[in-house]
Amino acid sequence: MARSLRTLLAASIALGIISAAVVCQNSSPSADEPAVPQAARYWKGNLHTHSLWSDGDDYPEMIADWYKSHGYQFLAMTDHNRLSDGERWVDAEPKSKAGGAAMKKYLARFGDAWVERREEKGKAQVRLKPLSEFHSLLDEAGRFLMIPGEEISHSYAKLPVHINAINLRDAIKPVDGDGIAETIRINHRAVAEQRRKTGWKIIASLNHPNFGWGIRAEDMILTDELKFFEVFNGHPSVRNYGDALHIDCEKMWDIVLALRLGKHRLPIVYGLATDDAHGYHVYGLGRVNPGRGWVMVRASHLSAEAIVRAMEAGDFYASTGVILNEVKVNGTELRLSIKAEPGVTYKTQFIATLKDAKLDSEPRFGPDGQELKVTRIYSDEIGKVVAEVQGTEAKYVLTGKELYVRAKVISSKPHPNPYAKGDAEVAWTQPVAP
Repeated sequence: MARSLRTLLAASIALGIISAAVVCQNSSPSADEPAVPQAARYWKGNLHTHSLWSDGDDYPEMIADWYKSHGYQFLAMTDHNRLSDGERWVDAEPKSKAGGAAMKKYLARFGDAWVERREEKGKAQVRLKPLSEFHSLLDEAGRFLMIPGEEISHSYAKLPVHINAINLRDAIKPVDGDGIAETIRINHRAVAEQRRKTGWKIIASLNHPNFGWGIRAEDMILTDELKFFEVFNGHPSVRNYGDALHIDCEKMWDIVLALRLGKHRLPIVYGLATDDAHGYHVYGLGRVNPGRGWVMVRASHLSAEAIVRAMEAGDFYASTGVILNEVKVNGTELRLSIKAEPGVTYKTQFIATLKDAKLDSEPRFGPDGQELKVTRIYSDEIGKVVAEVQGTEAKYVLTGKELYVRAKVISSKPHPNPYAKGDAEVAWTQPVAP
């Protein structure tokens, strides 16, 4: 009985159909602003977030409230190897993550009647609310949606392999593979199997490939199941930009696209930007904060199924701050329009690999002459800038010579809480193949 009720609640969350039992002040849609728009629009969301259910430092309600109050329309809580589900009490002593400042803010925001506390063996504890319970405080039709998620956190030979599963019904236990590529493949298959069995629209994305230098481009190229990966992750330890021996995540994206499309006849891999937020009390460079990266998904209404369908169709873009009014693919033309901010300038780079580019590679060697287990060296013709446009309107006409083309918009505006010092706000469109 309890299991059936939990499944029903989770299903309702995923479809966005439960009405809020408890709503925030001023939450009712006005008469001239329908809750479910008929025309497709962009919805802002983060698909990688951690709470006290794993290694985050705040309550899930507080985190969701932060995103909602900062203009997001959907959020997936993706704690490590678990859903926000079941009965769980955690230490709430003053020096614990759940106590001190976190507890004071929690009580101030939601009140003593909502916050459940007890004393166990002389120590203060607090009950973590499951998603099936706390979503009712924040969900609003057409305004904000919580989506169930999990970061399937695993490794092979001590190298991290983390995969986010979005719109899950049940938590998925990590599965061992006989190598990095096989570990990626087999855990994607576990997500696909739950999707098949439940009928839910569930997707999986490969997280922060340069974290711990765990994943090479070659591990991604032949993994048929791979459809999404994080081209940008806001955690300061994930090494988005690589180093002298390791390529950056954008170059990795181009290598994967070029080899999949030009050599192996495999589908496009789409790029995500996410927060991977863990810290919500102290903000600044080097902290693991929210608000650094997100996706803008174009869908006709706000539901988990609509969001997933649009993402699978590539109808979204990734951003760290730049907002696009429109991304349109019309025949052989990729066109985009940027929402301008006063005093900010914009440069759009169209990045492509042409069909005549060399797709072979050679190993990279260390100072001792040993071959390094890193992404191999590929031609500079892979992922080159084929056009650059200044201003808020940009277009590229495909010639038929491209394996794919994608756009990156770079603004002159510094990021207010950057992943790395000197970062400006940017946006990435999804690749288009002729």
